Amino acid sequence: MMRDKNLLVDLAGHLFARSDDSTGRTPSERELADHFSVSRGQIREALAILEAMRIVERRAKSGIYLTTRQASVEAMALFAKAGVPVDPVQIYESVELRKIHEIKAAELACARATEENYEQLSEILRISARRIAEGAGIAPQDRDFHLEIVRATKNSVFHQLCSVYYAMGEHRLPIYFADHQRCRKSHAEHLQIFDALLKRDGNLAQALMSAHLQGAESYWKDLIQGDAVQAQRLLERI
Repeated sequence: MMRDKNLLVDLAGHLFARSDDSTGRTPSERELADHFSVSRGQIREALAILEAMRIVERRAKSGIYLTTRQASVEAMALFAKAGVPVDPVQIYESVELRKIHEIKAAELACARATEENYEQLSEILRISARRIAEGAGIAPQDRDFHLEIVRATKNSVFHQLCSVYYAMGEHRLPIYFADHQRCRKSHAEHLQIFDALLKRDGNLAQALMSAHLQGAESYWKDLIQGDAVQAQRLLERI
């Protein structure tokens, strides 16, 4: 089991930066071990994880090659952490998939949420209100609010999956919430969703979550369809 997660992230970023544009071939195990001042065994272990994520392919007597077109969802989250540019279309598709999952999470949370979940959500909303009053963004609170609803489903796999979406958007959410009016609108919608959860009204919670996430989905869809160059520049800033 690899213990140094930072090495995995740094390695992924280095492979992208140093791969051959035409073939996708990356530096060798020996070169990578020298660059990171670690053993070849550690590099081999990290490469095995990246290969399982379908980020690289190790070819006998040939070398290491990037295979990102078939990368897993977890790999896309790793790309974000490594500072690797992500295709704008993939971002939109991940937002679309997140929406599908979180609508269902809202329904399940109405039936399964505990007092602890309600207390956590209430505290997150309190912090959000304070930050808005101070003129600050609410990106961390937005993430925490949505993931707490997923946590309230009591399905750990569901929570792990949705956590990946937020790892992918870790550097993009602050840009999305740089608009103070958007922060206010999002917070108001969070309050409505919370009220539906308190009432354990699954149908209302689903409807409110769907309308709420439509905003983020439309934001990326309009950006990508309206100006691909602008979308790519935005991604390069993060």
